[in-house]
Amino acid sequence: MSKAVKDKWRRKEWYDIILPRYFGETKVGETPAEEGHLLNGRVFETTLAQITGDFSQEYIKMYFQVAGVEDHKASTVFKGHEYLRDYLRSLVRRRSTKVDGIYRVTTTDGYKVKIILCALTQVRIKSSQEHEIRAIMTGIIAEKAKTLTFDQLAHEMVLGKLASDVYSQAKNVTALRHVGVRKSELLALPVGGAVVAPVEVVVETTETA
Repeated sequence: MSKAVKDKWRRKEWYDIILPRYFGETKVGETPAEEGHLLNGRVFETTLAQITGDFSQEYIKMYFQVAGVEDHKASTVFKGHEYLRDYLRSLVRRRSTKVDGIYRVTTTDGYKVKIILCALTQVRIKSSQEHEIRAIMTGIIAEKAKTLTFDQLAHEMVLGKLASDVYSQAKNVTALRHVGVRKSELLALPVGGAVVAPVEVVVETTETA
């Protein structure tokens, strides 16, 4: 390693990465930087298992974006989550149907979020049943967007409440193996006053062979 590179590393200081209040406001890692403000906007990755201590949740990747730095502590905002690809692949079975619902919503406090819900059935189902399941997803997502703040929605997406609400209704349509929020993404922070916007729905369906 050259002297210039060594000197550059010596100039760097370590900063703690702190989870948002709604995920415990605890340290999730640390990173070096020459100046704290250079960390603003940087996205850090961990797993839900590392946050909760429950290793059965290792399949959920979590993303947090630095929103500010003070006293060598970098505060973050929840940027999104997703299933590990291997885990999602393991859920797919032959002769079954995977129903995806893709939603863009605005929470009551003005955060814009993309949510991808998935439901995997025990057997292959008719297109009419897919429409029923997706209608249930849409209704529940719309209600959540009207009533929840961003931190509440983040909790329900990651910890399973949203998926559980969908499952409890969709199981009446057909037998289900899994329902979950397989991915979420924070699209935009509030600008000015919080405004509740209508739900924009984009639909995608994938059926296994």
